Amino acid sequence: MTETLQEQTDLPHQLPEDVPESMASEGISETSPAESPAKPAKAKNRFASVQPVLEKLFELYPQLFGERFLPLKLGIFQELLAAHPEEFKRESLKAALGVHTRSTRYLQSVAAGQKRHDLQGKPVEDVAPEHVFLSIVELFQRRQARSSEDLRPKLRKQLLAAFEKSGLTRQDYLARIGTPAEPIQVLLDEVLTEVEQQRARRAALKKAFEASGQTVEAFADALGMGVGEVQAALK
Repeated sequence: MTETLQEQTDLPHQLPEDVPESMASEGISETSPAESPAKPAKAKNRFASVQPVLEKLFELYPQLFGERFLPLKLGIFQELLAAHPEEFKRESLKAALGVHTRSTRYLQSVAAGQKRHDLQGKPVEDVAPEHVFLSIVELFQRRQARSSEDLRPKLRKQLLAAFEKSGLTRQDYLARIGTPAEPIQVLLDEVLTEVEQQRARRAALKKAFEASGQTVEAFADALGMGVGEVQAALK
């Protein structure tokens, strides 16, 4: 079977509905069917088993696996194998990257919307909106499980920023992220509606500005708005 780790490097606990089974089997999910979150010893042993590989990755590519984690470009798994055939074995590298990309620090870099990076540490492509969404949700679930504070307001803010940045329509965004659990879905519906309303207001403001023939300053003054606020809406 063709290895597809590079196509799902960032996916945390959940996977989109349209991900083939071959992708879901690359060691990226938070727990496999044979494992339970109630077995920390197994998770600890799994980390210990790949630690030498992780240390070698840090040694070779500190800009990617060092103090700061960066999203990895699609295809990084195959490139690492090709670049270091004597250093890495296929299965151990796959397992190590699975542990690395499930780590909280890595998911934070994906959730922040940073670009994917190549082996030289150069940004090469955007992280897919669905990967950003899944990482945000996974981080929320991990933090909420350890906190008595209601973290949903922060989650809402992050989801709003992620959807706005994606530039996608509501329909296209939902098609890409799949169907989240009901509590997340309720919050997401609120976010999507709010962003759609914001977009509609900006579109109406832009249309009115273009029809006015005024400068931005005069237009803002006529509406009682700040110049910066109008400029931001017109972008």
